[in-house]
Amino acid sequence: MAEAPNTPPVPPDTLGGIPVKPVYFAADVHGDVEGPGEFPYTRGIHASGYRGKVWTMRQFAGFGSAAQTNERYHFLLDQGQTGLSVAFDMPTLMGHDSDAPQSLGEVGRCGVAIDSVEDMLTLFQDIDLSRVTTSMTINSPAPISLAQYLVVAEEQGVEFNKLGGTLQNDILKEYIAQKEFIFPVKPSMRLVTDVVVFCARHVPRWHPVSVSGYHIREAGSTAAQELAFTLADGFAYVEAGIAAGLDVDEFAPRLSFFFNSHIDFFEEIAKYRAARRIWARHMRDRYGAKSERSWKLKFHTQTAGCSLTAQQIENNIARTSFEAMAAVLGGTNSLHTNSMDEVLSLPTAKAAQIALRTQQILAYETGVDSTIDPLAGSYFVEALTDEMEKAAEEYFEALDARGGIIPAIEEGYPQREIADAAFRYQSQLESGERVIVGVNAYAETVDAVPPPTLVIDPGVEGEQVARVRSLREGRDNTSVANRLAELKVVAAGSDNTMPAMLDCVRARATEGEIIAALREVFGIYRETPVF
Repeated sequence: MAEAPNTPPVPPDTLGGIPVKPVYFAADVHGDVEGPGEFPYTRGIHASGYRGKVWTMRQFAGFGSAAQTNERYHFLLDQGQTGLSVAFDMPTLMGHDSDAPQSLGEVGRCGVAIDSVEDMLTLFQDIDLSRVTTSMTINSPAPISLAQYLVVAEEQGVEFNKLGGTLQNDILKEYIAQKEFIFPVKPSMRLVTDVVVFCARHVPRWHPVSVSGYHIREAGSTAAQELAFTLADGFAYVEAGIAAGLDVDEFAPRLSFFFNSHIDFFEEIAKYRAARRIWARHMRDRYGAKSERSWKLKFHTQTAGCSLTAQQIENNIARTSFEAMAAVLGGTNSLHTNSMDEVLSLPTAKAAQIALRTQQILAYETGVDSTIDPLAGSYFVEALTDEMEKAAEEYFEALDARGGIIPAIEEGYPQREIADAAFRYQSQLESGERVIVGVNAYAETVDAVPPPTLVIDPGVEGEQVARVRSLREGRDNTSVANRLAELKVVAAGSDNTMPAMLDCVRARATEGEIIAALREVFGIYRETPVF
């Protein structure tokens, strides 16, 4: 029988280090609790909560070839999923074509390989883009992925103003946490802003940036750091949009956020409530937004990948369930639940189905969505929400003292703060101060039978390489060269790059070719190591 000798008592603070009292009273709460849908939206941006519409169930999916992922999309849609979310492979995320030397061994491994609009057409074969919303998790090459999606819509006969979805396109968190950057900060911010401006004018239902705290948290940050650095990135994109000549209310309503849901149940709920409150106040009072739509923070949530364990992977179903419930009680607008086997490989179809069923049970059986913000008025939750807001504001002051989030990133300040937090947490695990069931407590005394995992056929890479080479042989290469030359001229100037990017994609230029053209103009980013 599994035992946990010397298991410590529950730590007297949250996972992020916020002290927790044994009991809370009314005196611990400051101010009144407003109603749902009322400024500053602590209790949610919609007065009806989930009673009018349940959150969007958007399971992240992508592996192997576009054709294989298209099959998974149809499977998930048939199972009741209500939105699509594209996971790209590492070469695509880094701007390399599948036949590039840097792509060897990585094609289709951690997501789907997309080299050109031909792959994107296959990815969405028999899926009407006017009837689904699609999220694409990609950053440095994000404008290219959006251009490919828009050309697919053109070829389906769908007008841009009917397209709904989200492009992550959050380059600042790449420098902070995920490290999938290509160009230096300033030209990268220019590309993000070009997408914001283009979508505001031509793709009005599209969210051009999903400001992502998820990867900041996966890098080891605390909840307060995730909250602060994510919102600071969001404010930087607001300032960039204003500097580009847009009225704040012209684009701010289409900015969205992407948060992690970790295992500390109440801390996560407080984080989401504080996020809405901070965003509303800053947008109205600091940036002068007049539209309520600009004040309302919308966010997607994904359960924490870093909380999953390779040991006793069935435990991950329980972890994901609690994290999903925290996201829902915190008022998330859409949700991805991780599969139990994602710590070992991309999810098997069975594990992905269980993850989706977790959301459906939460939505249709538990009753947690029948009332809006049911934890409001809890002395503990209200006090913890205040503490989260206070911690975030302290980080904003530290960032302002460094000239803002971009100079702070260049200095390495957020990176050092996250590294220190990750070190503290790892030290707590190694000392046994914090428990992970099945890892440093209640471990198996006999070797477990390895679970089945999704295995990517090695032949996928060869087939994808052949496809991209065949594309280059069959297209009008003079047209491609001309479109790429035009893109370089635009990139060297100040015009919006999206129209030229669309022309390159229509001509069947590959992602790698477009990135190479931009690299000639912008150069590449060299990170200063942080210790």
